[in-house]
Amino acid sequence: MVTITGRRRTLASQLLVLQLAIIVVVLVAVAAVSLAQSAATFDRVESRRVAALGEQLAVHPLLRDRLGRPAPAEAVAPLLQTVLTQAGVTTVTVADARGQVVSSTDPTLIGSPVVFGDPAVARGRSWVGELDVNGSRELVAQVPVLGDRAGNLGRYLGAVIIGEAAPTWSERLVGASSYLIGYLGLASALGVVGSWLLARRIKRQTLGLEPREIAGLAEHREALLHGIAEGVIALDPQLRVTLVNEVGRRLLDLPTHCLGRSLADLGVEGRLRDVLAGAGGDPDSRDDVVVRRGKVLVMNRMTVTKDGRRLGSVTTLRDRTELARLEREIGSFRSTTELLRAQAHEFANQLHTISGLIQIGEHDEVVRYVDALSRHRASLDLTVTSRIHDTAVAALLMAKSAQAAERRVELRVSERTGLDRLDPEASADVATVLGNLVDNALEAVTAPVGDAAGWVEVELRQDTSSVEIAVRDCGPGVAPELAQEVFAHGFTTKAARGGERGIGLALTRLVCKRRGGEIAVTNTDEGAMFTARMSITTPAAVA
Repeated sequence: MVTITGRRRTLASQLLVLQLAIIVVVLVAVAAVSLAQSAATFDRVESRRVAALGEQLAVHPLLRDRLGRPAPAEAVAPLLQTVLTQAGVTTVTVADARGQVVSSTDPTLIGSPVVFGDPAVARGRSWVGELDVNGSRELVAQVPVLGDRAGNLGRYLGAVIIGEAAPTWSERLVGASSYLIGYLGLASALGVVGSWLLARRIKRQTLGLEPREIAGLAEHREALLHGIAEGVIALDPQLRVTLVNEVGRRLLDLPTHCLGRSLADLGVEGRLRDVLAGAGGDPDSRDDVVVRRGKVLVMNRMTVTKDGRRLGSVTTLRDRTELARLEREIGSFRSTTELLRAQAHEFANQLHTISGLIQIGEHDEVVRYVDALSRHRASLDLTVTSRIHDTAVAALLMAKSAQAAERRVELRVSERTGLDRLDPEASADVATVLGNLVDNALEAVTAPVGDAAGWVEVELRQDTSSVEIAVRDCGPGVAPELAQEVFAHGFTTKAARGGERGIGLALTRLVCKRRGGEIAVTNTDEGAMFTARMSITTPAAVA
């Protein structure tokens, strides 16, 4: 089925039609007000004029003299016609004391009774108002005629009635049509020019898009924002939220009504605010790691500019918490692989030494060399296993010891160390924290070729409700300005030295917080010391 639709009007034509419609409505309103004002002006001005004409005629000597005599019409008719001609009124009428018309410029009224607008006219009071005269509406002035001679001085002789027909609405509209047409032409011209200029300005601001195209883009944008799995948040130059999708709001833990509010109003501070605001020096950052309320977020920020003007920024967010957990598990396998490689390398060197001694016939030396290796291994095993009764943690320390030896670093176990067996979940968390801290310490103290070997010391202390892990090293320490930020920012010890960013310490802090503890770093005279505390309950079955 083919649907045929008419050509849609452009923005300019729509604005023009709207402007013209507004102009017509305004002109109709102005015409109505003008006609109403014209009627009010006519009533006010003409009322005074007809009243003045009636009073002048009522005191005319001829009218006073003839009105009290028989057949006054022949004498006063010329006088009435003169007033009609000179004043330009519609009718001039004279009634006697009985209220009968005795003379009028309208012959049809002669002999008919007069309808007074106010009965007080017969008692000597004037009246001005509108009346129906022969089917037409007239503005009428009714003025009493009083006697001025002895015998009838002050006596009511009759009344003078001056009438002027009010112009109809059509007549008033025709009279005002000249300036109304001028107003309509001027307003139409202004409307056309104004709508054209307004359309051009709107076109520039909307990049040449028509309203239907803008609506389509808005619909597509909403569909894209709420259809992607990543979080998106847009900020203006004043760091106010202008756009955020549901995923971004959830990852950043923002309230439902957050649009238009600044980051400060939303309680976004620290590392997260620096990344969103581009405060790290690079406005377009890539793969920044931020820890936000237990979530590991990877953020990419891009600044939005147009014609050299900064409009704000758009940042995408990905939840890497689960991925970080998987990376941690893979890291444990990698550590095991490195341990096996290190041990294979160590055993290969020892076997080469033994083989060489046998080849040169130093059989007694072979025995002494093997005994020395056995005593060293037994001593290390005894040191670890006598103080650490949890097999998983002890095995981890043995593995880290071999890894440290390959890096020419001495791994020490403090004499104050003591750890009982733990339940599997607690043992895994302790091993995770200990492994991350030892790895960071090894990175900090690994000696270059030719330099003296470094050392790392591990101390584990346990009471009835918690485990404390302290890892010291002889490295360069942590810069004071990073000591309070290193965990929130996700830096590792290596990152603290070289500026690279990681999530090892951030994950360590997450594990500690999940266990109701905390982790901190301090600088000692010899290097850095990381101290982690976790709430751990020893199983009742373990002695």
